[in-house]
Amino acid sequence: MFEGLNTKLGAIFDRLGRRGVISEGDITDALREARVALLEADVALSVVKDFTVKVKERALGQDVLRSVAPGQQVIKIAHDALLDMLGTTAEPLNINVAPPAVVLMLGLQGSGKTTTAAKVARFLQGTQRRKVLLASLDVRRPAAQEQLAVLAEHVGVASLPIVPGQDPLGITRRALQAARQEGFDVLILDTAGRLAVDEDLMAEAAAIRDLAQPHEKLLVLDAMTGQDALTTATHFHAKVGVTGLVLTRLDGDARGGAALSLRAVTGCPIKFLGTGEKVEALEVYHPDRLADRILGMGDVVSLVEKAAATVDKTEAEAMATKMFTGGFDLNDLAKQLRQVRKMGGLSSLLGFLPGVGKIKDQLKAANVDDRVIARQEAIILSMTLKERRDASLLGASRKRRIAKGAGVEVQDVNRLLKQFFEMEKTLRQVRRKMGPGGLAGLMGGGVSDDPDKVLARLKRGF
Repeated sequence: MFEGLNTKLGAIFDRLGRRGVISEGDITDALREARVALLEADVALSVVKDFTVKVKERALGQDVLRSVAPGQQVIKIAHDALLDMLGTTAEPLNINVAPPAVVLMLGLQGSGKTTTAAKVARFLQGTQRRKVLLASLDVRRPAAQEQLAVLAEHVGVASLPIVPGQDPLGITRRALQAARQEGFDVLILDTAGRLAVDEDLMAEAAAIRDLAQPHEKLLVLDAMTGQDALTTATHFHAKVGVTGLVLTRLDGDARGGAALSLRAVTGCPIKFLGTGEKVEALEVYHPDRLADRILGMGDVVSLVEKAAATVDKTEAEAMATKMFTGGFDLNDLAKQLRQVRKMGGLSSLLGFLPGVGKIKDQLKAANVDDRVIARQEAIILSMTLKERRDASLLGASRKRRIAKGAGVEVQDVNRLLKQFFEMEKTLRQVRRKMGPGGLAGLMGGGVSDDPDKVLARLKRGF
């Protein structure tokens, strides 16, 4: 997410942060570089100007240059100015109303609107325990209603039965009636899109809005469309009255900086970020965490939340027990590799860690990517159950057989086994160092759903 911007801004302010003494010229030079980085990332010019002016005024007006750690204070000022751009606090969906709460999904064709509707439904049902009904109002795009029905079944929520020949307003009336009669907490209406903003699109969206009286009007925008996303947001907000934005495909482009301008230009809060095609790839928008990631500070809290949301609690507790009491084998390693892929892959997880931008070239040279995970899983799956339970059985002939079965070289098998044995060695050292009492304190009787508690427990343990 914002990979190029993260790398450049992180490097700029990291250089400032390491200096014990800085001058006004240092700040001017750093902001000149930051201005170029933001513009290259497609952030709107007016927003870039506002950001650089704020940082310079605050840095020069608070005796920062004569302070003990001026570089660190400038980073804090840049972080605060970035928050002003992104919005200071997260704004949740307005669904705490008399049911059914109606959420209207708006956007152009190709923005990922229908998939996002299913993602939001999954989030509301899974995280907030709401009973959700999905209804497609798109009678123009071929098989659009069928697509939403399939997605609804995939994420485990209800969808409105399709009645051929019914117009969008008729579908809306039927959806509202079904939601009321069948006791749904939330009704999500997926409207039709167009290839571009036009009067027909706006008229239809406004008519549906007037009939449904939605509590939330979410505009789905493709972050890869650059400045066009700003134009689309401005038109929809003027004609329909948008209450929130959802940015999709933030995983697909190193630029996408126009997304950073949306909050400042439109005044509409961002509610969600779409970070991939899978139904799990939806994040609640936290401006402070995004600011941390853009400046290369990482986002460990979101990483822990992501793990808590995707990892099966019972399975995680069993895995933790095996890791810290002995018995961890290649079957368990395969489960961990699958879990990494389920959480978005290695490259996605690395983006949450602080300082990764500084070692980007080293990671690239080391060939650290999601294909490595897939190859390692294939190697383990090419072993017999007995070999997975006891890796010491793997001699030269067995390794050749496994490599052939997995479509890799013997060196790849050796590399995986070396990593596994090093992991075993590390776990043995941890067990000896901490002892039974320390392990019990770290595990705390189970896996916590609270990210702050997890981090505190880890700090106490190590």
